Amino acid sequence: MNDKLTFQTLRPHKLVDDVVQQLQHKISTGEIRPGEKIPTEPKLMELFGVGRSTIREAIRVLVHAGLLEKKQGFGTYLKANPTIQEPLSHRLHRAELIEVYDARKMLELEMSRLAALRRDAKDLETMRIHLDTRKLALEKDDRELYTKSDIEFHMSIAIACKNGVIIDLFRTFSQVVSDAMHKLNKEYRSHDPQSHHHEKLYDSIKEKSPELAVKYTLLILEGTIAEL
Repeated sequence: MNDKLTFQTLRPHKLVDDVVQQLQHKISTGEIRPGEKIPTEPKLMELFGVGRSTIREAIRVLVHAGLLEKKQGFGTYLKANPTIQEPLSHRLHRAELIEVYDARKMLELEMSRLAALRRDAKDLETMRIHLDTRKLALEKDDRELYTKSDIEFHMSIAIACKNGVIIDLFRTFSQVVSDAMHKLNKEYRSHDPQSHHHEKLYDSIKEKSPELAVKYTLLILEGTIAEL
């Protein structure tokens, strides 16, 4: 058992989510190794500063996710070959927002590149509609419509790449991203919508230039990550 684990002080709300998130981070980074026993319930209660019911629910979530297993009379262990069995959307909602955007960046760079190579006239028409709606929403300071049209613009790029797996992955990511954008728009009135870069991204896809599409996608995402 790893006795050197340390955890952050938890927020007074969403305690189970916080415990799960921190434990899963230790698993992902290898601080808890496959086959290793995790600390006992009393030890976790002490480390996190929470009650037994919170720890038990967090462990239940990770057991259900396919990462941990309980061995009667011996304790709880990280599986020898841990694999995520829960829906991706559940995993993303528990992740740190910056982690979601790092993964989104990997997905969207390839998504934009493929869209520039594979888009058709209908794809461009759909992108243009969402981009125009996005612009109108900003002019009217309609933050909800802005968020919706921004997500739909990027979703139309995913559809243009003509890859069903990428489309489904981005659709799942977009739910979490939408929640983040709502929060960003609500709390930060100085949020930069990067309209120029969005227009350049559209032009790059229209002109079938994968290199420029990747360039402007990266500029958009790095700008948002910097704000976050």
